[in-house]
Amino acid sequence: MIDEKKIKLRNGNQMIAEGAIQAGCKFFAGYPITPASGIYKGMIDLLPHVEGVAISSPDEISALAYCVGASMRGVKSMTATSGPGWALMIETFQYALITETPVVISIVQRLGPCTGGATQGAQGDILLTAYATSGGYTFPILYPTTPRECFELTVKAFSWAEKYRTPVILLSDKEIGMTTESVNFEGLDQLKSEDRKYINENDSDFKNWKMYGFSKSDEISKFAEVGGDVKVTATGSAHNMSGELKKNDPETLAVLRHIEEKIQLHKDEMILVEEDFEADSDTLIISFGISARTARQAVKDARSEGEKVSHLIIYSLFPVPEKTIQSAASGKTKIIIPEENMNGQYRSVIQHLFKDQEVIGINKIGAMITPSEIINAIKGEVYHA
Repeated sequence: MIDEKKIKLRNGNQMIAEGAIQAGCKFFAGYPITPASGIYKGMIDLLPHVEGVAISSPDEISALAYCVGASMRGVKSMTATSGPGWALMIETFQYALITETPVVISIVQRLGPCTGGATQGAQGDILLTAYATSGGYTFPILYPTTPRECFELTVKAFSWAEKYRTPVILLSDKEIGMTTESVNFEGLDQLKSEDRKYINENDSDFKNWKMYGFSKSDEISKFAEVGGDVKVTATGSAHNMSGELKKNDPETLAVLRHIEEKIQLHKDEMILVEEDFEADSDTLIISFGISARTARQAVKDARSEGEKVSHLIIYSLFPVPEKTIQSAASGKTKIIIPEENMNGQYRSVIQHLFKDQEVIGINKIGAMITPSEIINAIKGEVYHA
């Protein structure tokens, strides 16, 4: 039985802000941008009540730089933006990546390119976020489908940022971010975020500790805050385990490889999906974000018409949950992937996983995909955008 006292009206942006507070975020810097401004406002309203700091930045470049600086001082930090702002943040994002600094970036997608359509939803920033780094490094990207999931995955994003010492991106879109719905808060106050592990003089490994050190590829070095008792050297250039600027000596190259390997070797711990499988179905729908909500309705309607169809919703877009996707697709003859962008961005990433199946992309810009368009694809009717 649902406790009506736990039901509140919220949109996804509000729930991201509240989820960040639950995760222990104490610093936010941002620049207003539609459709992410609700997160900006939420953090400015909420952080002072938990002895946190929220800063209105002069631009998106400064916003993420402030957050990375705060995190280097040991404070859980987050910013929020949309596609145009993310384009400005990319260099600083790479600085967080190479210095292994935890930080969460929420990107609420809108129609692009460039300034695009500020009030028009889209799912067109998947590749822009996933492949934003020089060198093509992997980092976690999460994507909720509902306001409640916005809260839950925000807490998860902070956990992964802290645990793996990496920046984490929380993707959403205009529809999820700005649509107000009834949200069940039951259990959300019990969610906890992990905290980074700090080095101190009493640790047995203190004498051998290095800021970016590791003895095996899946090891995450303990953290030391800038300005603390332990000397920290941080540079955006290639560096060795101590943080000293180097070029291409073996230790420096090992550190660069480790930034990728520490994610790849832990990727099985970062699989978040929802499975709705039907026995003897030949069709599998793979979806995420706002299109997953449409797909849920399409699956329900198709089954009521006698169609057999299975559904896989992916919340952890990257690292790509390859084994999970392949397992879900096993025995299927048709894979349908709806996404609100022009050419099927995530489809292009996972297409190679399907050897014998027909892969159908349902793509659209300037409007949401409808359940009937997905049902037509299930029935084998030709889709025209």
